[in-house]
Amino acid sequence: MSDVKIAQIGCGYWGKNLARNFAEIGALGAIVDDHPATATAISAQHGVPARTLDEVLADPETQGLSFATPAETHAGLAARALAAGKHVYVEKPMALTAAECRQMIGAAAQADRVLMVGHLLQYHPIFVALRDRVHSGDLGELRYIYSNRLSLGKFRVEEDVLWSFAPHDISMILALANRPVAQVSAQAAAFVSPGIADMATCQIGFGDGLRAHVFTSWSHPFKEQRLVVVGSTGMAVFEDSQPDWDRKLALYRHQIDTSGPVPIPESVPAEYVAVPRGEPLKDECREFVAAIAQGRAARTDGAEGLAVIDVLERASQAIKAGH
Repeated sequence: MSDVKIAQIGCGYWGKNLARNFAEIGALGAIVDDHPATATAISAQHGVPARTLDEVLADPETQGLSFATPAETHAGLAARALAAGKHVYVEKPMALTAAECRQMIGAAAQADRVLMVGHLLQYHPIFVALRDRVHSGDLGELRYIYSNRLSLGKFRVEEDVLWSFAPHDISMILALANRPVAQVSAQAAAFVSPGIADMATCQIGFGDGLRAHVFTSWSHPFKEQRLVVVGSTGMAVFEDSQPDWDRKLALYRHQIDTSGPVPIPESVPAEYVAVPRGEPLKDECREFVAAIAQGRAARTDGAEGLAVIDVLERASQAIKAGH
């Protein structure tokens, strides 16, 4: 059982999964939900009380609050929680503007509390293995990164596909690149709901020539979740939509012969990397609890969340400007 107790705020589609994982690691202390029937059901399921937000804010035995609420509420709710001395986890996106993110970071620093953002794929064992290989230089000098996050639906009207899908991919790309963003451009189209983009691409440039792009769509004939990293000595593919865990991470050691007048590629079969199985959301919940217990920043802290929102904000501005 964990000595750190977390109140789960919002127990809808995703919040109920957070509640389950906090309960399974022994850290769930209370449930808060605006719908009494939902709160009662989830609290009974995990054997913890259903309470109001004011009650958990005033409870000295509740150290952290996990918010799975609409993104437009994150900044205000985080401010209340931090002012009450609570550690804060918010689902992605961290907030709707970089300015709101900076306010949240400032409030967390002033209160000396953990501020963590739910960029789930940073805690996926496959991505962790890929990130470690990239940072160790196993793929050589990074040249290009791209990510596809595509499916048929779920369509939304409160946010576009870029803000709904791309935070995960931008978070992973920034973690792999590990260097400042120099430029952002983007294009989008709304085919289903007027004014709500259901297809978008975002291009990210880094100062040393590294390039990346993200392709997101709700209007795709099939589901695809693929991250490709191209380096000077190797290429890697993280395919999360691959049902076989043991084939989710593939390495390619293709060579290019440049000794002649025309470069000639020499392809080799994929090498699949064995990675121990794990549940990303459980590891994410463990990270929040561990950061609180150890008095340290979380892997996906406020600064990391701000970096992602900054790219999204610049991409949205580029879409509005038409470039």
